[in-house]
Amino acid sequence: MMIRILSVLPAAIGVICALLVVVSLFGLTLEPTRTSIPLVPCTDDNTGCPVGMSVEDLSVPTAFILLDIDLTIEWKEYDKSWLGIISSPPPSGCEPDSNGLTTCTADDFDFIAGGDEELDGSLEFNLKPGDYKFVTGSTDTSGFGGEQLVTTTTEMGLNPIAELLLGVVSILLLAGSGEMFVHEKILGAWKRFRDG
Repeated sequence: MMIRILSVLPAAIGVICALLVVVSLFGLTLEPTRTSIPLVPCTDDNTGCPVGMSVEDLSVPTAFILLDIDLTIEWKEYDKSWLGIISSPPPSGCEPDSNGLTTCTADDFDFIAGGDEELDGSLEFNLKPGDYKFVTGSTDTSGFGGEQLVTTTTEMGLNPIAELLLGVVSILLLAGSGEMFVHEKILGAWKRFRDG
């Protein structure tokens, strides 16, 4: 009787693991976040438009390797500006000042996502462990300033390898729990078979 009671624990954990796998397969979309960012003015395209950069890094911990996170970033003034993501630290001499402005142009950066050739006002970025910076610049020489609205949508789930491992663990736990639950019946049947 005690073994049957103890079989509930691995069964419960197995069900939880299975539910996590199912939720991950369908994915989880978080509520979009909206942020206003400054528009970087450009008055002379011949020398290259200056680039603005986030002062703080977006740091993704190593543990996030177990997750599959996709960011979709959209901005309003896509006909006048662009957004991009680069690895941190930035190229030497392109560090942002206290206002987030750099002395570099788009040609000085290797973009992981987005960049000055992204013309439809959106970019997609699969988040991996590491440090990143957001950069932005102008696409015309109107010298405009102000701010624009940037919307970020996050979709997340487990890494496919983590899903597979969790699925295997779930099956093993449920199978072990089932064996524990019927252990006495199996043992009794074996004894009858052996004695018969």
